[in-house]
Amino acid sequence: MFPAKNIKQALQVETCMSETMQQKLELWSCMYQGRAPWCRGPVKSLRKEQGICREFSNVCLNEMESRVSVEALDNIYQASIRDLNEHLQSGIALGSFIIKPLGGDKVEYVTAGQFVPIEYDARRRLVDVVFVQIKRLQENGFYYRLERHAFKEGVLKITNRAFHSHSETVIGREIPLTEVEEWAALPEAVEYHGLEKPDFGYYRNPIKNEVDGSPCGVSVFDSAIEQLKHADIQGARLDWEFESGERAINVDAAALRAVPEISNGKTRLVLPKLNERLYRGLNLEAGTDKELYQEWSPEFRDVSIVNGLNTYLRQVEFNVSLSYGDLSDVSDVDKTATEARIARKRKYNMVQAMQMNLKECLEDLVYALAFYNAMTKSGYEFLCTFKDSILVDEETERQQDRSDVSMGAMLLWEYRMKWYGETEEQAKAAVQQLCR
Repeated sequence: MFPAKNIKQALQVETCMSETMQQKLELWSCMYQGRAPWCRGPVKSLRKEQGICREFSNVCLNEMESRVSVEALDNIYQASIRDLNEHLQSGIALGSFIIKPLGGDKVEYVTAGQFVPIEYDARRRLVDVVFVQIKRLQENGFYYRLERHAFKEGVLKITNRAFHSHSETVIGREIPLTEVEEWAALPEAVEYHGLEKPDFGYYRNPIKNEVDGSPCGVSVFDSAIEQLKHADIQGARLDWEFESGERAINVDAAALRAVPEISNGKTRLVLPKLNERLYRGLNLEAGTDKELYQEWSPEFRDVSIVNGLNTYLRQVEFNVSLSYGDLSDVSDVDKTATEARIARKRKYNMVQAMQMNLKECLEDLVYALAFYNAMTKSGYEFLCTFKDSILVDEETERQQDRSDVSMGAMLLWEYRMKWYGETEEQAKAAVQQLCR
């Protein structure tokens, strides 16, 4: 990732990105890509980080309905969020992301690490940011473009500055934009007046930053780093249990036969030909074969290891606000109805908070798209709702079913089957008993 200290050096401005925060960003990124520091040798990543982010993103966007009342602007908006799910996953992993219009219906999704925050307003909305573009056009030659978007009191100022260096960690010397053909037509500075908000949509996870106390976004799995580490190591133990427990035959040297090698005239010892995956017996005298062959077939301890893995995964689920069974083995989740309801409510609350932040991000995106397409005065209205039965907590769903039973839209025996776990026969018998 581009060092934030280079922004301070090049632009002579303080940033909100501390060195501690940048180190955490790099760790989150490595974990999300399956390259956590502990994933060495036999320890491989279980990629649960991706599973966590994919689950939250899918639930947040499932059956999301959003549109703009003006058709022309709505067409632009719908095209711009076509890839929202996959980029939201990355944003949830790294704590934040930006949707930046490029003109027309084209947008760029920029995740944390590819931009450096300079200033937030009182609502923790990003109002001053530097986007970093890196190009390597020759051997050991790096070109950096720092595009700063600063919004203050209705004025948006965009500046572009270019730098050249022979290192990925040093900003180097400033150069004209014209030295890079792709950047030659970009203005060094431009101002727009009369804006109501910045010209991009910004999303951050609804998690308090305990890393450095700044308004920068925090990864959804930051509080579960140790548990994810233990899970990966436990997964390696499970792999080793299966590998080391494979059936083998210890063979005495007397059971080997010499085979000449044509190339050097020497001989080597080999086993007789196998029948598929089983060794076949040799014509040995009774009582001597046990001295020559000894089977190695240990008892697997996989149950204990899997139980340990599930314990770690449940700890991860608790720390990141997922429901029990989202990552762990569903059949092995032994929780009371109250505990299950609390876990589901925990996930429900987190998803709702994410949706609220995402809605604000998309609302700001629509404004930015309207600005770049000269449609801010079109009288548009942004509509966004999240209609997803998965997000309805158990108590609300149960109360709705009771109302349906009262009005005759749902039969009482159907209600008992759903909420009491009874079979159809049991539920109907119980209803008849109640009616007597």
